[in-house]
Amino acid sequence: MTRRRIARITTATVVAALTLGLTTACEGDEGKKDEGKSVVEKKPTPSTSAPAGPGPEPYAPAPTGKPLAKPELEKAVLVAADVPGFNVGPMDAPPPQGETPEKPECAPLTSVLNGQPEPAAQASVYRQITGANKDLKPAVSVFLTSHGPSATTVLHRLRVAATACKGGFTTRSSSGPSTYKGVKELTMPRAGDDSFAYQLTGDFEGTPVPLVFQVVRQGPTVATFYTANFEGPATPQIPPALAAAQVAKLKK
Repeated sequence: MTRRRIARITTATVVAALTLGLTTACEGDEGKKDEGKSVVEKKPTPSTSAPAGPGPEPYAPAPTGKPLAKPELEKAVLVAADVPGFNVGPMDAPPPQGETPEKPECAPLTSVLNGQPEPAAQASVYRQITGANKDLKPAVSVFLTSHGPSATTVLHRLRVAATACKGGFTTRSSSGPSTYKGVKELTMPRAGDDSFAYQLTGDFEGTPVPLVFQVVRQGPTVATFYTANFEGPATPQIPPALAAAQVAKLKK
């Protein structure tokens, strides 16, 4: 898969930036059918139907601890020594302008696509994680965002948006329109104080492109993991060890 095709799929958002890091992992991946078997669909529950507002979910514990400044996030984000069997490298911050949804209720989803979860973070850092084997698989991107008391609201709004936009939505950016055919919640091992995983299915000229996100809150910090499958419709997998290691490091 070429960089040009990836960029056309994801427009000029952080997804385009992230997927450039996935290009090597996509090469020669035709016929990959069994990827991500440990990730299964979870049906939305009625509790996600509350309106997206500024307050946190009633069942989510309030975040404790001082919000991390950028130098502290740089120390807290994963390095290779934290996750044996993986490489961890730098990744550029996303461009300030990204995708804007035609449906306002889908804005929390596009904010994550843009690498800028809402409410806006006080500080952010970005990393690219790949397998240590020759094909560099899996390829996962992670960004840590420091939110303070509003950290619980990040996941609350994503849950609401995943239900409101489950039938799909369209966005616009400087590169043109993008289409997402649907949103579905996924079941992954629980991590941190709260976690939420979901799949967006992008559309490239009729070809489905699964994009998977795992969003984990530990105190006032949110860790967002992202991966994609550009070679087929199978749901890609985010190794559970990544979130577990990141949470453990944030707890220190």
